[in-house]
Amino acid sequence: MTTGKVWLVGAGPGDPELLTLKALRAIEAADAVVYDRLVSAEVMALVPPGRRMISVGKAAGFHSVPQERINRLLVDLAREGLRVVRLKGGDPLIFGRGSEEAEELRAAGIAVEYIPGITAAQGAASSAGVPLTHRGLATGVRYVTGHRARDAALDLDWPSLAAPDTTLVIYMGAASMAVIARELIARGLPAATPAMAVASATTPRERRRVA
Repeated sequence: MTTGKVWLVGAGPGDPELLTLKALRAIEAADAVVYDRLVSAEVMALVPPGRRMISVGKAAGFHSVPQERINRLLVDLAREGLRVVRLKGGDPLIFGRGSEEAEELRAAGIAVEYIPGITAAQGAASSAGVPLTHRGLATGVRYVTGHRARDAALDLDWPSLAAPDTTLVIYMGAASMAVIARELIARGLPAATPAMAVASATTPRERRRVA
């Protein structure tokens, strides 16, 4: 039997119209779709009927499918000769563990290809009309995770993250929001620095809180 192939596809922030054409073509051609919890229902509705659909969603403090098992699943599906789309919210190479899965697939001799997606930071910024960089205000932008593997304590480089001329984007930070704010203020970031929390960006369920 011919070995299949795996596409690691970025599903974007939620709005299906923000998918790339390449991502849509991969979804439509897939025999099996392995998808995360953060992939929106609107994007999942684009999967043609009859395809094998496997949820491997994770949430903070509850990993329904361990990463090692996801890696094994992708290898097994490809060895069945299937065209497999591994569908991830945002972009597979920004806090998406895409590189871990690619390493496992390549070690098993499985062909793998990345298809990038609009990451959550870009989607949320555009939807809210808040620039990630702005001349005279923010000369750079940094993406960091607000959640550590196995719920370990955050050990970020707090002094560098408190730079006032850099926009700080924190992924998966809802549960650690108080800790993050306290650490940044303790390292010199003014308490009056504007902050915005966004959930379900670019979808009809989007929620924002500004402080």
